[in-house]
Amino acid sequence: MSADVVTRFAPSPTGYLHIGGARTALFNWLYARGRGGKFLLRIEDTDRARSTPEDTAAILQGMEWLGLDHDGEVISQFDRADRHAEVANEMLAAGKAFKCFATQDKIEAFREAARAEGKSTLYRSPWRDADASTHPDLPFVIRVRAPEGGVMVIKDEVQGDVKIGHDQLDDMILLRSDGTPVYMLAVVVDDHDMGVTHIIRGDDHLSNAARQMMVYEAMGWDVPVLAHIPLIHGPDGKKLSKRHGALGAQEYQLMGYPAAGMRNYLARLGWSHGDDEFFSDAQAKEWFDLTGIGKSPARFDTKKLEHLCGQHIASSKNAALQQELLDFLAAKGSDAMSKDRIALLSSGLDCLKERAKTFHELIEKAEFILSDRPIQPDEKALKSLDSVSRGILNALTPHLQNVSWTRGALEAVTAEFAEANGTKFSKMAGPLRAALAGRSATPSVFDMLLVLGREESLGRITDAASENG
Repeated sequence: MSADVVTRFAPSPTGYLHIGGARTALFNWLYARGRGGKFLLRIEDTDRARSTPEDTAAILQGMEWLGLDHDGEVISQFDRADRHAEVANEMLAAGKAFKCFATQDKIEAFREAARAEGKSTLYRSPWRDADASTHPDLPFVIRVRAPEGGVMVIKDEVQGDVKIGHDQLDDMILLRSDGTPVYMLAVVVDDHDMGVTHIIRGDDHLSNAARQMMVYEAMGWDVPVLAHIPLIHGPDGKKLSKRHGALGAQEYQLMGYPAAGMRNYLARLGWSHGDDEFFSDAQAKEWFDLTGIGKSPARFDTKKLEHLCGQHIASSKNAALQQELLDFLAAKGSDAMSKDRIALLSSGLDCLKERAKTFHELIEKAEFILSDRPIQPDEKALKSLDSVSRGILNALTPHLQNVSWTRGALEAVTAEFAEANGTKFSKMAGPLRAALAGRSATPSVFDMLLVLGREESLGRITDAASENG
């Protein structure tokens, strides 16, 4: 495969970017990007009662956060209604479709009778073979002429060959009586006109595939390669829903997960490459293939997500990590940082990013950088600042004032001080953490001293040592 590959993501703007939709978008993006192809975005906004500009914006924002860039302009399905109607009329002219004048009451009466007799309620219109001279001057719909007898075979790269008897297909409506196209027609026309070569979507669309293939066959169009992927389930094995927690991509952004970690985890939901768990975007693009997608639903596991996100935070280059961290804070509505504070944060990233699974945790560890003097110790840290500890900090300060501000020198001077005073550094660490960060759980004391620098560090230690206990 080469640049001929064209995939698409086609969400309906009736809510946020669901995590299942985000994975579908990712799979399409990986497949196209890994083959030098195109990844297109279409908004299926034909349901005007439920589609909103706000929901479209939310989908676009979710994709932007995930880094799933698309080629070309965003396509609106609603704007292409005239083209959809044109195809329906082409099918009508070619005898592949027909005008149906049956009223909704007659159709419902047919179905009620069929249910009562235990027969199929699939509707085959009595107008499908009617002579045009018998057509009344009444409103009509245009229906596709469903094939009779035999079996339709859907060749699916994930599900295998799926066979559906033609007797299970009805004369599907293409154009309503008001001339508006139905979704099933619009999808096929759009995919054909966009040059889509591979359709990767949830297996809840598998039941639609046979009906859509009737349009492909009637128009003599090539059917794209189909790959219907299993849905995502919660830890309890049931379809992922709100009861399992967050569902929208932007919710995960606000929860502090890095986009790279989210991409990595979503790629592993239903797809595998050997035993590889942690991988980069470049590796995912190179490895991703339809043959690696399983048939069973994947289970969403927050602990695995956090583990992978921690690995991505730890391995991120500091410049990129800093930018994503600032984007996270902006998304949460936090106040903008000063340039000096950003520079200080940047200098501390090496000691902050280890063992942080989310940006919330990273910010928690960075509290010593983000806090201003005088530091206000929390209740637990305050217990480390009794009168004895304050005396130790007072006595230590002159030693720190004259030492070379390097890790080796700081470690040596504090070790010498501890030995001279008949104690251990571990006994001094608590008061120093409380003085420098106001907390008991922090990065290492030496990391904080180096990041804060001599002047700020000594100022905080002096503040803590001089307060009345």
